[in-house]
Amino acid sequence: MKDLTKGSPIKLILSFSLPIFIGYILQLFYNIVDTRIVGSALGESSLASVASTTSLSDLMVTLITGSINGFSIIIATNFGAKKEDGVKKATAGTFLLGVLLALLLSVITLLFLQPILHLLNVPKNLVDEASSYIRVIMAGLVFTALYNCCAASLRAIGDTITPLIFLAISSILNIFLDCFLVIILKMGVSGASVATVISQAISFFLCFIYLWKKYEILHFDMMDFKPEGQMLSNLLGSGISMGLMNSLVTFGTVSLQTVINTFGSQIIVAHVAARKIQSICMTPFPVFGQALATYCGQNMGAGEYGRIKKGLKDTIIVTFCWDLCVILISYTICGKLVTLITASTDSVVISNAVAYMRFDSLFYFVSTLICLIRNSMQGFGDHITPIFSSFIEMAGKILIAIFLAPKLGYLGIIISEPIVWFLMVIPLIIQLVRNPIMKKQSTD
Repeated sequence: MKDLTKGSPIKLILSFSLPIFIGYILQLFYNIVDTRIVGSALGESSLASVASTTSLSDLMVTLITGSINGFSIIIATNFGAKKEDGVKKATAGTFLLGVLLALLLSVITLLFLQPILHLLNVPKNLVDEASSYIRVIMAGLVFTALYNCCAASLRAIGDTITPLIFLAISSILNIFLDCFLVIILKMGVSGASVATVISQAISFFLCFIYLWKKYEILHFDMMDFKPEGQMLSNLLGSGISMGLMNSLVTFGTVSLQTVINTFGSQIIVAHVAARKIQSICMTPFPVFGQALATYCGQNMGAGEYGRIKKGLKDTIIVTFCWDLCVILISYTICGKLVTLITASTDSVVISNAVAYMRFDSLFYFVSTLICLIRNSMQGFGDHITPIFSSFIEMAGKILIAIFLAPKLGYLGIIISEPIVWFLMVIPLIIQLVRNPIMKKQSTD
C-alpha cells in the first residue's frame, strides 16, 4: 500500500507510475508480437481481418476498463480518508458493477455481431476471419473485467507492483499460446483470440488469490454487495463518467475505422501499424493519467487540495519532455518500426504509416494536456467536463469520417486527431482554471 497524500508529489507520481508504465509496455509488446505472429504466419489478409475489428474490441475494453478505473477512484478516496468500511464496500461495488457491465456488453455484441461488422464496413473477403476472431474476444470480456477489477483495486490503495507482475505472467503466457495455437495447431486468427482470453482468465485467478491473501482491507463479504444509496451513487457517477470519457473517444475512432476499412488492405495494415506505434509513443499519457486519478482521489479524500495542483503541474512538465523525444523518433526510425511490427515491406503501407506518425506527433503536447487534465478532474470529482471534452472528440471524428475522409482519403484520417485535440482541450483548460480545487490550499 502507498499513501500518496504525503511526500514530494512528482516523486510519488513517478514511482507510482513506473510499474503502470512497465505494464503498458508489456501489453503493447504483446500486441506487437501478436500482430507479428498473425502477419508472419497467416499473411497480410489475416492481419487485415484482425485489424478491421480492432476498433470494436478497443471500444468494449476501453468502456470496461475506464468504468472500473472510475469505480476504483471511490476506493482511493475512502482509502485517503482512512475509511476502511468504505474501502471494502467500494471494492465489492467495483467487482459487481464491472462484471455486470462486461456481461451486458458481451451479450449485446454477440447478438448483433454481423450487423456491427457491416456497419464497420469490414470487406467481404475479411468478414469470416474477422468474425471468428472478434467473437471469442467478446465472449471473454468478463475475464478482462475481473482482472481489471483486481488491478484497479490494488492501484487504488497504492500497490502498482502486483498488477504488473500478473500482467507480465499474462503477456508471456499469451505469446506462448499464440505460437502454440496459431503456428503449431494452425487455428488461424481464432487461435490468437483464444490465447488472449485464456491468459486473461489465468491472470485474474492468480491476482485475486494474491489480493485476498495480502490485503485484508480489500476483503469484502456478501453484505458489502448490498447497494447503499450514497456509495452506489458515487460509484456510478465516477464509473460512468470515466467509462464514457474513454469510450466516447474510442467510439470516434470506430467511426474513422469504418472509413479506413473502405480504403483496402494496404491502408488497413498501415493504419494498424501507425496506431500501434502511436500507442507506444503515447504510453506516458494514460499511465500518468491513471496515476493522477488515484493521486488526486487520495488527496481529495485527505483534504490536501494544494498537492493536487502541484502534482498536475509537475506531471505536465515531465510529459512534455517525453513529447519532444517522440517527435525525434517519428522523423528517424518510424519506417523501420512499421516493418518490425507488420512484417510488411510494402512501400504503400510504410509511407502511409510514417506520414500518420510524423504529422500527429507534432501535436502530442495538446494530447498530453487532455489526458492529464481530464484524469485529474475525475480524481477530484469533476465528472462532467471530461465527458463533454470527449464528446467533442467523438463528434469531430464522426464529422471527419462523413465529410473529410471521403474527399481527402487517408490524409483526412491523418489530420483528424490534431483537429479534434485542439477543440477538446479548450473546455478542459477553461474549467480547470475555474475549478475551486485549483484555488484551495491543503487542510493542514
